[in-house]
Amino acid sequence: MAATDNHFKLTMLLFGLLFVASLHLTVGQVGTFFGRLGTNLPGPAATVTLYQQNNIRRMRLFDPHAPTLRALSGTNIRLMMGVSHSDLRDLANCPQAATAWVRQNILRFPNVTFRYIIVGNEIDPNSELGPFVFPAMQNVYRAIRVAGQGGRVQVSTSIQISLLSRWSPPQLAAFKCSVNWFIRPILEFLRETRAPMHINIFPFYAYINDRRNINLSFALLQPNSGVVLGGVYYDNLFYVIHDAFIAAMTKILAAASPLSLQQTPEMQAGMEVKGTTGIPSGGENAAPPPEGSIPFERNTTALSDGPINTNNNARTYINNLMRVVRTGTPMRPGRPIETYIFSMFDENLRPGPDYERHFGIFLPNGQPKFPFRFR
Repeated sequence: MAATDNHFKLTMLLFGLLFVASLHLTVGQVGTFFGRLGTNLPGPAATVTLYQQNNIRRMRLFDPHAPTLRALSGTNIRLMMGVSHSDLRDLANCPQAATAWVRQNILRFPNVTFRYIIVGNEIDPNSELGPFVFPAMQNVYRAIRVAGQGGRVQVSTSIQISLLSRWSPPQLAAFKCSVNWFIRPILEFLRETRAPMHINIFPFYAYINDRRNINLSFALLQPNSGVVLGGVYYDNLFYVIHDAFIAAMTKILAAASPLSLQQTPEMQAGMEVKGTTGIPSGGENAAPPPEGSIPFERNTTALSDGPINTNNNARTYINNLMRVVRTGTPMRPGRPIETYIFSMFDENLRPGPDYERHFGIFLPNGQPKFPFRFR
């Protein structure tokens, strides 16, 4: 009887460990972007409370915001925080500026759970800020290490699909030759520091760029809407864009000299990525941008399915997103994707087409626009 009891206890212990491991991989993988370009938004304290009430365990900020950092203190909400683009030059040119930035925006808030510092969001390599991104990343990383935070805060940057020369099929994706000077040292740096690349994955923009060839259900991540690309079945457009980045980054790193003969299993498995995604729920019907389109290469004659930026489509996309980020992609099966939804609220001061001001998933009064649940 005692042996049977011990066997039962061991079985339950193993089951419990597996259950905890499963929770670790699936719970809290999805966070939201807290943008502040609005005149009617709740304050930081109310917003942080809303995060806690809805089990949102990750937040992304575009830049440091002291009131929000104070509100986050002691909450254990994991933070991805950006660097203001206006600071990039100084951070790149002056290590002392990076030291001061870390002291001002990280060390002053010891009870905030900083996880990632994003140095530059979708910076065009050919813009005047392009040359400053990588040296700014280096200086911020060194300042964080000197401050004793290197073990818990990682430094990265955020890139978008326009840096790719093609992205479909994903296996053939590659960065534009004109941006190799920009992306290669960044990827080598991230591999060396074991930090993830942050990528912006917006099926919404891919769809409005190529409505004729991309079905709406595929862009909304609907089940049973997949296609075969390059001999590989892809369940949804989010997976396609994700794996296109993986393939393009892998090609760059394969051409670089290995860091050492004793790489860790994590490094051998390939660089990790984190993503931001979203979809507008209103505004004027989305029209294709005038230039910069990367066609979705499919042999199909599918016609446009109509406007994508509706409240019902946003509900469909967000709820499907909660499902698809848990299971991994064809290139990374079984590996959940840490993802940040853009955005927590509509921002009525955000520039651009009207739909840019309708990406929020909550109303300013804290009510969700549509039913969803953070796992």
